Amino acid sequence: MSEATPILEARSLVKILGGNRVLENVSLDIGRGRVKVLIGPSGAGKSTLLQCLNFLIPPDSGHILLEGREVEKTSKRELCAFRQQVGMIFQDFNLFDHLSALENVRVALMKVKGMSKLEATERAVAELKRVGLADKATLYPANLSGGQKQRVAIARALAMDPKVMLLDEPTSALDPELIGEVLTVIRDLAQAGMTMILATHQISFSASLADEFIFMERGRIVEQGSPADLLARGAQSRTQAFCSKISELTGESGQSGQSGESGQSGESGQSGESGKAGAERRL
Repeated sequence: MSEATPILEARSLVKILGGNRVLENVSLDIGRGRVKVLIGPSGAGKSTLLQCLNFLIPPDSGHILLEGREVEKTSKRELCAFRQQVGMIFQDFNLFDHLSALENVRVALMKVKGMSKLEATERAVAELKRVGLADKATLYPANLSGGQKQRVAIARALAMDPKVMLLDEPTSALDPELIGEVLTVIRDLAQAGMTMILATHQISFSASLADEFIFMERGRIVEQGSPADLLARGAQSRTQAFCSKISELTGESGQSGQSGESGQSGESGQSGESGKAGAERRL
């Protein structure tokens, strides 16, 4: 794959649910190591788009390409291989309640990748350590906090060595004081070069992280661009109006270092590695 070829591409996706056109000719692409954030009001089609990108909900029409090759959605074997390369993180964790954290991560390695129990255990332990849960490996979901459950779900996805991660409102089901631990893991993944498409209402956090905001409304992409451009003072963008309203409702100051969402003594506000953080100060 050449550097110019997007690692994941969607062309003219359409999805109709209950007679409603939930997605209307949606096209997007993402390059390796990039982070794109889907924002917009509830019902805009963000979750449906992410699920279509993973074929959890097959699009009614359109095309999805991975590394320049179109995915054949009628082939179960090809879809299984595709989903190993395009991981999905859900709002509600989707862990197996009867399995420990270690077993939740290990099970797919054994059943899908065919690893031995020893190999799968070693990899599962490594991924749990990566998300800061090495000491929680033997605990069951009922004994984990919401933030810990979501980190187990992220570890499970990472264990499959995905080329792209899709994250659907990964903090929406969490209590406010638990959001920071998940955002820290997502930030670490971005800094390590993981390609991600993320739907979230964590505006200050995502502005410091994203290469591009994609604003969706009524099943369409109505605006896209860098956070710095879309949130610039005087931009009068639809994105800026939406983000300002969210900031008013959540009490965000517009500076990630002071946003209560991280709880990490301002670490996200110090992410001076790019000009993205400047967008936050304009909220």
